[in-house]
Amino acid sequence: MVGDKVTLPLTVTPAKSEGEKASPDKPREPREPIFHLEDVTVFYGDKAAVREVTFDIAAKEITALIGPSGCGKSTLIRCLNRMNDLIPSARVDGKVLYHDQDLYAPEVDAVEVRKRIGMVFQKPNPFPKSIYDNIAFGPRVLGMKGDMDEIVERALVHAAVWDEVKDRLKTNAFGMSGGQQQRLCIARALAVEPDVILMDEPCSALDPISTGKIEDLMMQLREEFSIVIVTHNMQQAARVSDRTAFFTVDAEDRVGRLVEYDDTETVFTNPSDSRTEAYVTGKVG
Repeated sequence: MVGDKVTLPLTVTPAKSEGEKASPDKPREPREPIFHLEDVTVFYGDKAAVREVTFDIAAKEITALIGPSGCGKSTLIRCLNRMNDLIPSARVDGKVLYHDQDLYAPEVDAVEVRKRIGMVFQKPNPFPKSIYDNIAFGPRVLGMKGDMDEIVERALVHAAVWDEVKDRLKTNAFGMSGGQQQRLCIARALAVEPDVILMDEPCSALDPISTGKIEDLMMQLREEFSIVIVTHNMQQAARVSDRTAFFTVDAEDRVGRLVEYDDTETVFTNPSDSRTEAYVTGKVG
């Protein structure tokens, strides 16, 4: 329990050893759903931003949300850890189930939700603190037990940035490159031991080399974490994701709607809807 709030259930599957990790080139076995969205509609005031979204998000996979600007991708991903709660005019209708627990039930603690379901934003947003203190901030606030040096090192190793910063942990994080800052933010999310990592266009402000490092990192992390990513980069979605959801904007009411959700290969090579084909082939954008 967290205060008088319900502590969310969490079943953790032990991480595979290095030799057991699945190759990105091999088909992955179907996974159990970690999220179930049912008729989810998000309003800002009286205006719906995305309407009647229903689909499952599988555990230990990378799920990509794609579509044109204004179709509700970022709005929807923020529903998964209740970030929209921070917008006074926002309202979420429908069901968002996480491990079969309704995230919007009144007894659920939003802080606990955000601990279990971390988020990395479009632009790197390190705190104006040292690299060490950026990583240690969350565990300290949450009162996590254990050796803080080990927690910090483990998170930075997980985010593939340890070797680049281990000799300057006490220096200000603002002195890092943009790509390093974004991996630092991923490490900061990992430090509180989440179950899911949400990424809202994490590479849009990065150069191609840094983007490649983030994509490689995502492929490694999916063996232990469930990842949901919003991206405008079709090639990125095709490269890293297991499943892809395509959203579009309804021409009449200008509301975002889910058009198609399937294996990424199917969405990009044999989509079932002509609107999906037009978008992924670049005929519309």
